[in-house]
Amino acid sequence: PYDPAVNRYRLTFALLGLALAAVAISAEVFTPSGQPSYPPEVVESYSPENNSTVLRQIGIEIDLPPNYAIELVVDGVSIPASEIDVTEETGTYRWRPGPTTIIPEWSTGIHTVWVRWDRISGLPDPGEWIWSFRVQ
Repeated sequence: PYDPAVNRYRLTFALLGLALAAVAISAEVFTPSGQPSYPPEVVESYSPENNSTVLRQIGIEIDLPPNYAIELVVDGVSIPASEIDVTEETGTYRWRPGPTTIIPEWSTGIHTVWVRWDRISGLPDPGEWIWSFRVQ
């Protein structure tokens, strides 16, 4: 026997299932991926700011607690430790392109900085963060 109420329930549950699937797919597609736009807690400060627009004279600076070491990669180029100025007492690391560095100058456009760190002594505390900025 034909029961219209059963068909309405089937249709309702089918539509609810499709709506749930649409929400799940939308959440996956529209959720930002990659690194967060804010630094991890261990990063006390950094420059230039994420997604900022800066002049060509800018240098990169990252400040971690003392007793950390970093690896710095700029636009896919690993920066030699000998080019990074370190103030060990404050945990401040600075690098700027120049005629005697691996990257002689900033080009106009977007640049990506990847920094990885770990504690030098004591318990390990590894981490990494990626951010980018635009040079005018």
